[in-house]
Amino acid sequence: MNIRWLIVLVLVLAGCSSHTTKQPEWDPTKPVQRALTWMPITEQAAKEWGVSPRVVTAIIAVESGGNPALVSKSNAVGLMQIKASTAGKDVYRHLGWGGQPSTSELKDPARNISIGTAYLSILEHGILAGIEDPETMQYALLASYANGAGALLRTFSSDRKKAIDEINDLSPDEFYQYIAKNHPAPQAPRYLYKVSKALNAM
Repeated sequence: MNIRWLIVLVLVLAGCSSHTTKQPEWDPTKPVQRALTWMPITEQAAKEWGVSPRVVTAIIAVESGGNPALVSKSNAVGLMQIKASTAGKDVYRHLGWGGQPSTSELKDPARNISIGTAYLSILEHGILAGIEDPETMQYALLASYANGAGALLRTFSSDRKKAIDEINDLSPDEFYQYIAKNHPAPQAPRYLYKVSKALNAM
């Protein structure tokens, strides 16, 4: 009888521990320090494309930890973890070029940062144009960079103009909370949280 209760107790405790597992706190200190080493390139690209160099640096910290040779399982490459077939192709098209960047091009820090920064600019002045509050725009840019602008807007409405109007009715904090609760990609709120921590660590 005592052994049976001991087994039940062990099973209950094991079940409890599995339900209370939390994601560990993310420490941005080292990734931000490594990302800041690329700041001369980042500032130049940010100036060229009208993007905040701090946002680009925070993305580098979160995406690659400042490692220009990193290639993910989904074939996202380099400092800003750019996928050649999506963001890379969009930037090439915007520049009037055919094709898409090669892996070796995306492993080059200057090219990677230039393409990633250009992509942020394309998002801001393209599909996300019309978002009025700068802080909300920053959150929208980050969520779109990570999971696509279409997924972000569809969280509000299938009609782009209606989605932008709904976003403009929210404060930045309300927008952040809405994305955390409603974005179809479960990693979206975690991404916003990590980039915000990286920004605060600078």
